[in-house]
Amino acid sequence: MQCIRRQPKRTVSQENILLEQSRRVAALNGIRLGLKDDKDLKFLLKGSHLLKVKSSSWRKERFYKLQEDCKTIWQESKKVLRSPESQIFSIEDIRDVRSGHKTEGMEKYAKDVPEYRCFSIIFKDQRKNLDLIASSEDDANHWIAGLGKIIAHSNSMNQKQKLQHWIHTCLRKADKNKDNKMSLKELKDFLKEVNIEVDDYHAKKIFQHCDKSKTEALEDDEIEEFYKILTERKEIDSIFQTYSDPEGFMSCQNLVRFLYEVQQEEDAVVAAPALIQRYEPNERAKRGNAMTKDGFLMYLLSDEGNIFNPSHRKVYQDMTQPLSHYLVSSSHNTYLMEDQITGPSSTEAYIRALTKGCRCVELDCWDGPNSEPVIYHGYTLTSKILFSDVIKAIKNYAFQTSPYPVIISLENHCSVDQQKVMAQHMTTILQDMLLVAPVDGNKSQFPSPEQLKGKILVKGKKLSRQEDPINGNNNLEAEDVSDEDEAAEIEDESVKTKVEQKGKSDTLKLAKELSDTVVYCKSVHFEGFDDPNHPRAFYEMSSFSESKALKLAQESGTSFIHHNIRHLSRIYPAGWRTDSSNYSPVDLWNVGCQIVALNFQTAGTEMDVYQGRFQDNGFSGYVLKPEFLRDEQTKFNPKSITEGTWGTKKKLLLKIISGQQLPKVNKSKNSIVDPKVTIEIHGVQQDNNKKQTKVIENNGFNPNWNEEFTFDIEIPALALVRFVVEDFDMSTKNDFIGQYTLPFTSLKQGYRHIHLLTKNGDPYSSSTLFVYVNIQDCD
Repeated sequence: MQCIRRQPKRTVSQENILLEQSRRVAALNGIRLGLKDDKDLKFLLKGSHLLKVKSSSWRKERFYKLQEDCKTIWQESKKVLRSPESQIFSIEDIRDVRSGHKTEGMEKYAKDVPEYRCFSIIFKDQRKNLDLIASSEDDANHWIAGLGKIIAHSNSMNQKQKLQHWIHTCLRKADKNKDNKMSLKELKDFLKEVNIEVDDYHAKKIFQHCDKSKTEALEDDEIEEFYKILTERKEIDSIFQTYSDPEGFMSCQNLVRFLYEVQQEEDAVVAAPALIQRYEPNERAKRGNAMTKDGFLMYLLSDEGNIFNPSHRKVYQDMTQPLSHYLVSSSHNTYLMEDQITGPSSTEAYIRALTKGCRCVELDCWDGPNSEPVIYHGYTLTSKILFSDVIKAIKNYAFQTSPYPVIISLENHCSVDQQKVMAQHMTTILQDMLLVAPVDGNKSQFPSPEQLKGKILVKGKKLSRQEDPINGNNNLEAEDVSDEDEAAEIEDESVKTKVEQKGKSDTLKLAKELSDTVVYCKSVHFEGFDDPNHPRAFYEMSSFSESKALKLAQESGTSFIHHNIRHLSRIYPAGWRTDSSNYSPVDLWNVGCQIVALNFQTAGTEMDVYQGRFQDNGFSGYVLKPEFLRDEQTKFNPKSITEGTWGTKKKLLLKIISGQQLPKVNKSKNSIVDPKVTIEIHGVQQDNNKKQTKVIENNGFNPNWNEEFTFDIEIPALALVRFVVEDFDMSTKNDFIGQYTLPFTSLKQGYRHIHLLTKNGDPYSSSTLFVYVNIQDCD
């Protein structure tokens, strides 16, 4: 029989020492966050009991506490065999903290509790919301304010501070016996924790170099020495040395030279002194108007050293063009959280889409009980939500991320009576936000996003016998209009059976009240491109399945471009995509389609490219199409490119130099990533390309590639560049680590950091790639 060695029990004095150490570490982390002696932070570190709410019958008390790292929350669990890791969640994973009854769960299951005691934690990924009830208003306020402060202060930390905080947290975790010293074994455990595999010889060499006291344990200054060795950036040191003097200072004049010659910054003379003042930590250097190596690194890790042009983080494009001249961030079946057949519907899906910059959301409306219309994916087992709840969510979140107009795309399957209820809900809930009349009497073309700021437009059917929506209405109460039923196109046997049983009609009776809410976006079936002698009204728009739209793009690219100069086009995924997979939006943007709707809930290359396109122009959800997609005389065809005014061809040189703090894919302590980088170009067919680096084995902490790649870009205005980092696996599919996608026109040149995003498009706190970018005109 094997004996199990039990850990010796700690004495009371040992426990008190550990408790005091924990308090000191927490206080130090509070200072790093800029929250010294903050009463809300102290409350969270002490922890409190909260009621966790899951349903009307499940409401249980659990203890929640902020850990000493000030980055993670520990939650008590009564589940048997629950792993310690599953009882912890990171504050970095929190998207939002909402007070009161602001989630579906709180709305349904906590109405009996005063709002001032309720709050919800909303996560960035697909995790369910955490709905909580505090025992008092004060406790709830401490949690809401405390979490809000930690999130805000963490986001405002520079990269160096984030790195320092993270490494010290990992050091603390590796210090198993909590003696504030590091043995050789603990050092090796720490290196695995930060995602680097070092052989015993190399680990021992680092250890002996730092162990100046020869005590076989690192402490205090020795640990700091180890930290310096670990965070050394030799590739940046060599750049700095080229422009600095022997004393280790880069003069303002040399910084100007570096910014102008290498970084291609036109305003280098103005920028250099400002960068020194902003990023140089050494006061002596700052007074001498110079930069040290630390300040140089801080600059390269900052927004000014980012590969994405910081001036594109605000709205910089002309927003006074007609609405049809912009690409519009758009979501398909916005109400769905998962697949198209059995998944849940939720108002939370609308909130997530709108806060990700989406400007066109979809509502599939059906008759519900008690004369209240519901939203769900017709003929399927997806759950149902109230139309009125969705309109309330849209009202509350429509303009939190962007002030520019939101389009509600209605797919209406309701009876006339419930259509009237829909119209009433939109009118009473949205009030002045709802656009019910033409803007400034404009009757010949779309108003601009600027003119429509703060407005919500309805896209839907319009009574055909009414006068056109721009010039007024008559008194017709209701009549038949053609039905648009995208749900009936789903390639699923149970759906097809239900559609056949229903006996699908080609027409639908439309209520005048609902018809009146449609002003600029009248849905019509596509009957072919305009006859120049009998042009269609500009406000008439059609929806196309992805296959129909791609066929038109392939066969009639120039005609489609001309159509999209004057009319809006909406594209939606094919019926066989029951798993909510996505199609590439790029070929449809290339012919000027504006409302290219994707399943926002599904992560992947397509959504990465989508979010990459729309981070441009201040993340406003509107991106101005290039001139050649707006010009009435254009002859551009992306499938057959000839000479024209499409912009100068470019040669893109990219050097992938190094990576920093890549996250672990497999959480197992002994699993270290083998990273490789793939560079993808997404644009017109000639520009689509993909190249990759070699694999670096067992190093996710500071891998070095130093590999150069060149790409010829035919149409720069339509190209996007995607950087993907994967954990190479010889026997199975590579694991995704992180990615970053941006428009070619938003690339900054010179030495730049790429701040990687998670699978769901959220930023990692300190995972980066370091690259060199150079763009030349092609001969």
